[in-house]
Amino acid sequence: MQIGTRWAVGAEPPARLDSAVHAAIRQVEGELLGRDTTQWRWTLSWLEGRPVVELDDGTVIRTGHDGTVAIANLDDEDAAAHH
Repeated sequence: MQIGTRWAVGAEPPARLDSAVHAAIRQVEGELLGRDTTQWRWTLSWLEGRPVVELDDGTVIRTGHDGTVAIANLDDEDAAAHH
């Protein structure tokens, strides 16, 4: 895994991310309106040459082998697995 960069919620994501990933980031940020995210950061890393973008709250955006972009929240998945 290659570490990329970090940026604040609401800031411009790295230009090297494709438009589908940018759209997913904006979608997640839109769902956060009204919450205090001033200290939250996105972290970009690369796995097998594909971007993995993770928000401090556990939300992860991944690009699949086929180019599809998926949004998941690891905290939600962990909670569901324990019920």
